[in-house]
Order: sequence, then C-alpha cells, then structure tokens
Amino acid sequence: IASIMSRVRDLKNKYKNEDNVTDELNYTKISADTTDNSGTVNQIMMTNNPEDWLSFLLRLEKKGIPQMDAALLNRLLGRYSQAVTALPAEKHSQDESYARILVRFAELKAFQDAEEARDQFHLARLNCKKFAFVHVAFAQFELSQGNMKKCKQLLQKAVDCCAVPLEMLETALKNFHSQKKQLLSDEEK
Repeated sequence: IASIMSRVRDLKNKYKNEDNVTDELNYTKISADTTDNSGTVNQIMMTNNPEDWLSFLLRLEKKGIPQMDAALLNRLLGRYSQAVTALPAEKHSQDESYARILVRFAELKAFQDAEEARDQFHLARLNCKKFAFVHVAFAQFELSQGNMKKCKQLLQKAVDCCAVPLEMLETALKNFHSQKKQLLSDEEK
C-alpha cells in the first residue's frame, strides 16, 4: 500500500492534471496482473487492434485446457472480456479477428453459464452477421443445449442474411439434417 501511495504522489506531482493522473492510475491497475504478460496487454491496448488481441488470447489459451483448468478459464474470460470492452463494435464489426474474439468468448462462457454464453453468442451474431462461422458457432451451441429448432433457425437466418462463406452454412445445414452432433468437422472448419 505504501508503494502504491508513493506512486500516486509521484504521479500527482508529475502530471498536476487530474485527468492524466486518472488515466495513469487506470493503466497501473491494468498492469497489476503480471500473470498474463501484462506488458503485452498494455502494448495491445495502445494499438487496440483485433488481430493483436486475438493473437495474444490464442497464445494464452495454449497454456492449458480451459475446460479442465478453472484458473486458466477465469483468466481467459477476464482477458476476453477486456478485449471485447476495449474494441468498439461499431469500429470492428467487419473485422474477422474481432468476430473470432466474440465467438471464442461466448464458447468459453458456455463452460460456466449457458445463459451468459447465449447472450454473448447473440451479441456476436448481431455485431458480425456477415461471417458464417459466427452463426455456425451459435447454432452449434444451441445444438449442444438440445435446442434443435433454434439451431436450424440460426442456420437458416444466416443463409437469409447472406453470411459468407455460404458453403460453410450449406455444410452445417447438411450435417444438421443428417443429425450429426457436430455441424462442422475440424476438416470442414
């Protein structure tokens, strides 16, 4: 605490401007978590580029299996939430990396709370409707929840709104009608 207070005093003296002090304090607060290469996160936040965020998040995921490691899952959820908050939808809705971040965040949420995951999938679909993989991921989630009708509806709406690539949607629909548990195999993805 003494160290933090000393840092705050130094910052106040350095900037003499309340807005700058607040910004620096927020920056310091974000930097406090050193378990996830916070320097990297700070660099990413400065450029605030979806590709950089996605690359960082995928590297972080390689540290374990989120389904099996609650601490990793929570850390990932925190970082994905941070990325989603930092990246404005109106600016990045046409960016594939942004769409992948939204989808993966929803998939990770599904391990903890199906309703929150559904909300995240809905948000991804609303913001990034041109990407077929967003619709297929949401449909796969609904299929895994036993909601066959909703799964089919999501795939059909994706076709109707001309999400691309259309072949992905056609394959997912074909697999759905064949009653497969996976709408897309790893090869098809």
